[in-house]
Amino acid sequence: MILPRLRDPYFNYQHRRKLYVLRIVLALCVTFTLIEAFAIQHSGWALVSTIMVMGNLPHIGGVLDKGRQRLLGTVLGASVGLLLIMLPLPWPYYLVPLGALIAIAIATWLTFGNRHGYSGLMFAISLLLVIGGGQPELGIALWRAFDVLLGTLVGIAVTVLVLPQKATDIMRFMLADNLDRMARLYHAHTTATAAHDIDARELLKATSSLLVKQRGLVDAIHRERRLTRHELDDIISLQRRMLSTIELLLETHWNSRDGHELIEAMEGLREQQHTLARGIGTLAFQVRTGRPVDVTIPPFALERHAELAANARASDGRRLFSPGGYLWLNRELARLTDDLTRCLGDLDRLPSRRLRRQAPHHGLTDARSTAVDHHARRKGR
Repeated sequence: MILPRLRDPYFNYQHRRKLYVLRIVLALCVTFTLIEAFAIQHSGWALVSTIMVMGNLPHIGGVLDKGRQRLLGTVLGASVGLLLIMLPLPWPYYLVPLGALIAIAIATWLTFGNRHGYSGLMFAISLLLVIGGGQPELGIALWRAFDVLLGTLVGIAVTVLVLPQKATDIMRFMLADNLDRMARLYHAHTTATAAHDIDARELLKATSSLLVKQRGLVDAIHRERRLTRHELDDIISLQRRMLSTIELLLETHWNSRDGHELIEAMEGLREQQHTLARGIGTLAFQVRTGRPVDVTIPPFALERHAELAANARASDGRRLFSPGGYLWLNRELARLTDDLTRCLGDLDRLPSRRLRRQAPHHGLTDARSTAVDHHARRKGR
């Protein structure tokens, strides 16, 4: 019963910090056991390399992306270091450090400003570890190179094999959390009494923060071969535009009492807004539980409100332009939500049986499909 639970993506996501710490401790224990069992010399370098490999890499995609860079940099750096030591140089005390500096300068030049910068860093570190103080001690150099490779391989293996956290799953849950927050914000905005139950500023801040984190996962997710960078860019862009539209709605709706009363008088508008809020929440539920995306987002029918918005005037006779802009923002949010729904629906690898099987264990059922419905039931609406 415990093993299937530990393979649960929800479990891994909810406890990702604890599992990350567990993997680091386990990797260090494995490395220490190996160096003690086989009496590996200069073993401290292996332990240091294990920590360096696993630092800031809590998910598989990051390991596959940077792990290969680390291995490449380690192998090349150690090889160059061994070559410098083994060459029959007349003045090794001067030429070995000079050769190392030249090699590091070339590697830094080639990797500057591109995604292979970590390979350049590992190249320099491995080269310096091998040559030490520049003395031609081949045995020590070989042991250092071996220790670096051992620590690197142990770190990668533990991260990939022990309760792995996929960057794609992290992205999925972040997307679902953002959609839930936007549904709550939009629903509270259209229900005056519900607006006091949430902190809009904190929800906006949390949603923006997750958007930044999603952007940082793009390379790792691409390395896992489930989504392309173009698809990820579209998903993040649509979220950002939806959030900006909701933020404008929050700022627009209550500016004018006359405008608010006019909006309240628009028959059927509130029903359309609540339908859209539930649609956003349902989309979040389907993404989170790995179900096929089949939400229907009806377009906002603004024709019936066009005349009222066009002739809107305040009590003092001033022309009101905000109702027309407010209606347009609602229509734009519905359009962006529909675009995101179609974008997610076109992703063949988005649905997940693994998530659907585990969803009931976490209370993710149809009865609690959306944050909006749950909030409405709690308020008795």
